[in-house]
Amino acid sequence: MNKTKSSSPFQTNFTKSVALPSLAIIIAISLFCVFFSKDTEQALNVVKAIIFKNLSWLYVLLVTVFVLFLITLAISKFGKIKLGADDSEPEYSFFSWIAMLFAAGMGIGLMYFGVGETMSHYATPANANLAENLRAKEAQLYTFFHWGFHAWSIYGVVGLSLAYFAYRHNLPLAIRSGFYPILKNRIHGRFGNIVDVFGLCSTFFGIATTLGFGVVQLSAGLVSLHLIPESSFGYQIIIVLVVMIIAVLSAISGLGKGVKKLSELNIIMAVLLMLFILVFGPTIYILSTFTEGLGHYISHFISLTFNTYAYEKGSQEWFSKWTILYWAWWISWAPYVGLFIAKISKGRTIREFILAVLFIPAFFNFLWMTVFGSSAVWIDEHIAHGALSEFAKNPDTLLFNFFTYFPFTTFLNVLSILIICVFFITSADSGIFIMNGIASKGAVTSPKWQSIFWGVLLSLLALSLLRSGGLASLQTMTLITALPFGIIMALLCYNLWKALVVDSEYSAKKYSHGSLNWNNNNWKEHLEKIVTVSKKKDIHKFLNETVKKAFEELVVELAKNNIEAHINSFSSPQQAIELEIKYDQLRNFKYGVMAQKQTVSETLLNEKNTPDIDLEFVFEPVTYFGDHRKGYDIQYLSKDGIISDVLREYERFLNLSSEGDHDLIMKPNS
Repeated sequence: MNKTKSSSPFQTNFTKSVALPSLAIIIAISLFCVFFSKDTEQALNVVKAIIFKNLSWLYVLLVTVFVLFLITLAISKFGKIKLGADDSEPEYSFFSWIAMLFAAGMGIGLMYFGVGETMSHYATPANANLAENLRAKEAQLYTFFHWGFHAWSIYGVVGLSLAYFAYRHNLPLAIRSGFYPILKNRIHGRFGNIVDVFGLCSTFFGIATTLGFGVVQLSAGLVSLHLIPESSFGYQIIIVLVVMIIAVLSAISGLGKGVKKLSELNIIMAVLLMLFILVFGPTIYILSTFTEGLGHYISHFISLTFNTYAYEKGSQEWFSKWTILYWAWWISWAPYVGLFIAKISKGRTIREFILAVLFIPAFFNFLWMTVFGSSAVWIDEHIAHGALSEFAKNPDTLLFNFFTYFPFTTFLNVLSILIICVFFITSADSGIFIMNGIASKGAVTSPKWQSIFWGVLLSLLALSLLRSGGLASLQTMTLITALPFGIIMALLCYNLWKALVVDSEYSAKKYSHGSLNWNNNNWKEHLEKIVTVSKKKDIHKFLNETVKKAFEELVVELAKNNIEAHINSFSSPQQAIELEIKYDQLRNFKYGVMAQKQTVSETLLNEKNTPDIDLEFVFEPVTYFGDHRKGYDIQYLSKDGIISDVLREYERFLNLSSEGDHDLIMKPNS
């Protein structure tokens, strides 16, 4: 009787070649931050200075490529390709899909920066010499810039690549799958592992940074409600532990539907909060600045996209601390958000995907930032007399100080804390799920202890980096890890384009012209023609026997109808034969056939279960015409079939001629 071993409670589905290197990097950094907090802060500041000085241009170039790449795809012929089989239908209704994209645009960041960013740009503008009356307008412009199309193009690149290769080519829903065009099956080996290591580390530090923002803002909110006496590191530890325990319990208990409902409720609460500010704030001013702000953003879109402040040295520090850190933050979140939007987008066309992902969440972000940011600017100018500008230096508490200028301040504080808490929980929960997936090559389920492990590790890193320099350390770590993943994303663009070119050619590939006339008779003869490789001598024989005989018969019949036709033969640059009917004003009618050389792919040469091919090149008889249209392969046509094909082309030529003024069939300068 065989005994079965009981499964270990710590059984894992981690892919060792991905999980171990990633964990080594993450744990080493976490421990270093804990035990050498001052040294860590100094080291991170040095690295940040080096990146800001030498590599800011690279972040700008990468994000610019992502924006232009998606716009190009959306307006190109590739836009009609589906994320799935040609007959696949979307899994979600358009409304549900839009609602989920809307949800993806929400997060702790909007709560933290909703008031804080606009006020920071307003109080300390990028251009120190900016006129007073333009500060609010420019503050809104840069807020739109950081939360608009550029951010969502970063998410869109990863999401589109994941969705295309997963649903169109049945590859795993994993970052490594995006490298299939150049790596082929090696995506399952070392190269794929390296890609996933960078993706996992980038995701981890991006989520840790976002959770760090949530921690400091939650502690500030609790202070405003007098629930804790101060926003110290000790209280931050308690907040992280409580919220992360809830997130981990959610991740391991299978309460996915409950979390989904909670997330939907949270979005409703966030929208209600925004509407409250819109109604009780300077409503007309908000709506006016929203309309004008959209126009200002669109008109400056190109200059903002390419600007590196190379000629404005005084603005480079601002540019590094805001734009470059934002691009790094979005890149670090790209695996997480990209996977989310990929999972819900099966059956959509590429054009539909890009337009929705770029415009819908960005539009909501613009509205949110205008409602909170413009209200804060108006209050600062007309009521607070500069008090909010002073609080802009401390964005942790700015939102709650902003609420003091509205009725029901306590209610607003409680509602905001609830929203931040739920965003914190759902971000951590989803982040744990995504990291489990990356570390295990896309496994749908993972052992419970792994979720606990990721929760502990996220808590440890967020707290250790807060301890060793606060949010600045969190942002710097994101800046560092996002750079290699940004390069990976650029390669994803290349691979996706390469795959789409092949996809388009595959879909456009027609049946051989001669095979269209095949019927059930003589199928064995048809099969023999398919599996027989045409060598140069075979094409020579086809041209001189089948094609030439067809032309000769046609010349005789045309002469009986008083139409003079000629047969022309060529041996250079390639062997060809043509039937020509000359005219005075019309272009000459030509029907030619040439021996066209085709390269045989290495894959087909090495494949066993294919016709016996041992040649690097084969030859096909391809037509050409007097009007320079693209020809087609006629290798399967018989003599009579070629005669019929010439007559079809000649009939077309005569019909075009009878239509009157038709420049394309008239001789030049006639």
